[in-house]
This record gives sequence, C-alpha cells and structure tokens, in this order.
Amino acid sequence: NNLIVLPAIYAELTRGYFLEHNEAKYTERRERVYTCLRIPKELEKLMLFGFFLCLDAFLYVFTLLPLRVLLALIRLLTLPCCRLSGSRLLQPAQVCDVLKGFIMVLCYSMMHYVDYSMMYHLIRGQSVIKLYIIYNMLEMADRLFSSFGQDILDALYWTATEPKERKRAHIGVIPHFLMAVLYVFLHAILIMVQATTLNVAFNSHNKSLLTIMMSNNFVEIKGSVFKKFEKNNLFQMSNSDIKERFTNYVLLLIVCLRNMEQFSWNPDHLWVLCPDVCMVIASEIAVDVVKHAFITKFNDIPADVYGEYRASLAFDLVSSRQKNAYTDYSDSVSRRMGFIPLPLALLLIRVVTSSVKIQGALSFICVILFYLGMITLKVLNSIVLLGKSCVYVKEANMEEKLFQSPPSTVPSRESSRAHRSKHTHEPEGMLASIISQPTHQPECTASKLPTSESDQFLTTPDESEEKVLIQDGTELIHRAPKKDLLEIDRFTICGNRID
Repeated sequence: NNLIVLPAIYAELTRGYFLEHNEAKYTERRERVYTCLRIPKELEKLMLFGFFLCLDAFLYVFTLLPLRVLLALIRLLTLPCCRLSGSRLLQPAQVCDVLKGFIMVLCYSMMHYVDYSMMYHLIRGQSVIKLYIIYNMLEMADRLFSSFGQDILDALYWTATEPKERKRAHIGVIPHFLMAVLYVFLHAILIMVQATTLNVAFNSHNKSLLTIMMSNNFVEIKGSVFKKFEKNNLFQMSNSDIKERFTNYVLLLIVCLRNMEQFSWNPDHLWVLCPDVCMVIASEIAVDVVKHAFITKFNDIPADVYGEYRASLAFDLVSSRQKNAYTDYSDSVSRRMGFIPLPLALLLIRVVTSSVKIQGALSFICVILFYLGMITLKVLNSIVLLGKSCVYVKEANMEEKLFQSPPSTVPSRESSRAHRSKHTHEPEGMLASIISQPTHQPECTASKLPTSESDQFLTTPDESEEKVLIQDGTELIHRAPKKDLLEIDRFTICGNRID
C-alpha cells in the first residue's frame, strides 16, 4: 500500500500545468477584468455629457423660450402693420414656441389650485410600506407619461404648422392643444407627488423610508444584469439612466428648497440635509456603475461602446443646428432620452415662486440679475456642448451624415427600408453649416413632412433572430437588419423589449 500511496502523493505534489496552453481563454478573462475597470470612467463621461445636454434643454425653458415667445408675439402684432402680403405671420418654429409658452402659462395658473402643504401632510400620514409602493408606482407612471407625452406635443406642433394646401386628417389644433395642456399639468402633478414623497422620506425621524427607497435602486441591479442585452438595448438603458439622474437632482433641489423655506432659510439646516443628499447621489452612481459593469461583462460588450453612445447624442445636437434641421434640440432630447423639460420646469417654477417672496425694488433687481446669470450659463453651456459635440462627431467619422437631407415623405414600414434617400449636399464645413440658420424650403404638391427613423416605433429583432418568408411555395430566409444607434430613441422597441 505504501508503494502505491507514496508515488501518488508525490505526483500530486509535483504536478504542474501551463496556462499558455489555453492562452486565448485567459487573455479573454483578463480583458474582461480590464473592461470592468474601464466602465466607471467611460460611463461617467457619458453621464456627464448627457447631464449637460439635459441641463441645456432644461435651461432653455427658463431663458430663451420666453424671449422667443416675446419676439414671436411682437412679430404677430407688427406684421399686419407692415402690409407684407404673401408672407407667413409666424414661422413654424415661432408657432411651436408660442404654443409652448401658452401651455406653460395655462398650466402654471392651474398649478395654483394644487395645495402642496395639504399634499405633504396627506402623504406623511401614510405607512412606510404604502409610501414605498406608491413611489414605485409613480416611477412607472412617469415612464408611461414620458413615452406618450412627447407624441402629444409633436402631434400638436405638426398640426399647428402643417401646410394649408394639404388635405388634413386631424381633429384640429384646439383639441390637440387641450390634450397637451392636460398632459403637462398631469405630469407636473405626478412629479410633485414624487418630490413630496421624497421630502417625507428626508424628514422622517428614523430614515426608514429613505433607506427603503435607496434599496430600490439595488433591486434594479437584480432585474437588469442577468438579462441578455444588445448594444441598442444598452443605449436605451444609458439614456434612461441619464434622464433619471438629472430628474433626481432636480427633485433633490425641490426638496432642499421646501425644507429651507420651512426653516426660514437658515443656512445651518442646509448642512443637516447634505448627508442625506450625498447618500442618495452616491447610491445612484454606485448602482449605475455596478449595473453597467456586469451587463457589459455578461454580454461581451466593449467599453468603447459608450464613446459611440456619446457620439450619437452629440450628433443630435449638431444636426439641430443644420440648415435642414427638422426639430428643436429640446424635442430631440425628449425623444432620445425620454426627458420632457416642460412638466419639470413647471413644477420648479411653482415651487420657487411659492418659496421665495419678492418684495421691494432690491428683490426685483436680484431676480433680473439671476435671470441674466441663467442666460449666461445657458449660452456658455451651449457653446461648450457644441464644441465638444463637433469633436465627438468628427472622431466617430459621422460628418457625412450631417449633410444628408431628411426623407421628404412619410415612409411606410416596408418602403422606408427600400426607398431611402441617399442624396447629400456638398459639405461646406461642419461649423459653417452649424452657424447657418435653417432655411424654409418651397412647398410643393408632394408631401414634405421631414421625419426621422427614430420617431417610428419599429420592432427590431435581435441579431440571432431570422425571418422566414414563404412565397410561391419557396422558403426564403433572411436576417432582419439591425437599427443604427441614430435610429434608436428612448421608447423604440429593440429586441422585443424596451429597457
């Protein structure tokens, strides 16, 4: 027995192996580790860029939109006096600005009938578990409102600016306008309930509700990392995370304003709120990093894909400054990320006007200086974003797509793939085309509605899915083409699901 056991023990002690015999496997494992280590940096670069994109669209509502509405109204009042026959009263962009302004004014007057204090005490009287369920329901309702809200606003803008020579197939501008007002008002109420619930969580003595709400972010990891993700699905999730992070920052600002008002703007109370605010922000960042790191690991997605996502978002900003631009940049952000700034801006205006009392000439001077400061911040932010966007578009070799004319007709689902216009204008330099203002093209008898493929909610099969077509008894197998990143918006169905 000893003669058998001793050699076996010696063999086990001296047994060796060489990892280079399977070099490809271990190299792949090492690259996965390096990819996970790169994810936080690449993800936060995308998040930072997307945050300033949302900030730019958000500041536009407070700064440039009132000035554009004022200029449009001045033109509307002075143009009949100039006796310019044949000219339009307002350009399509001015019509959209006036509609946005009227929506904001009407919804703001309606928000005065909503008592924030009563809502706060009503929510505070509920149990912790009930509030947790309500908060989750509000998050789901916010996504549903955002998905349908931008369609309502786009329908209103197109109905109001559609050429008169065309046969109209709509219910009229007034019904569309009323639907838009109702949507913005209800969405603002929804966000107000979210902010009130968060405020109750901050003011609770044992912080149990705040802890449960933060743990809900970690539940999101369980529901995401163990699913199959394609590049388009991850792009949608990244856009959703950008929108969610920016919205949470605004909600935290509203909570701080309401609490500071209750404590007579005592600066010492701000330091009491800082630990909870930092804890919420840190949990959001940690959850996003862990979620994206494991999604890219399990689906073999390289970290460089976030550079492509950043270039796609930059392309939206640069293309909105082109001569053939067919949408405002804030509307483009709404479609791409699901971030609609009107309800959130309406709620912030309501909270600020109720929290800050303006009395005396000095207060008015401070308000004017604050408004001029916001305009300066908006302009500087736009300049920096435009410069960065041009760099990102150039690095991604997407300059030629900037000069492609948008489709001149509304394509059907089948013909849009077969008859896609590929005519391009002669490039005159990216920055020269960006600085130029959009020009109005002459109308013709054909339909001239410029559309984007990102506006069409098409089901995009995964790369592994194949479609079998039976024609005249013969079976034809072809693979469905994958959609480009520029064709993916926040609520496009990719891979049979919306992430």
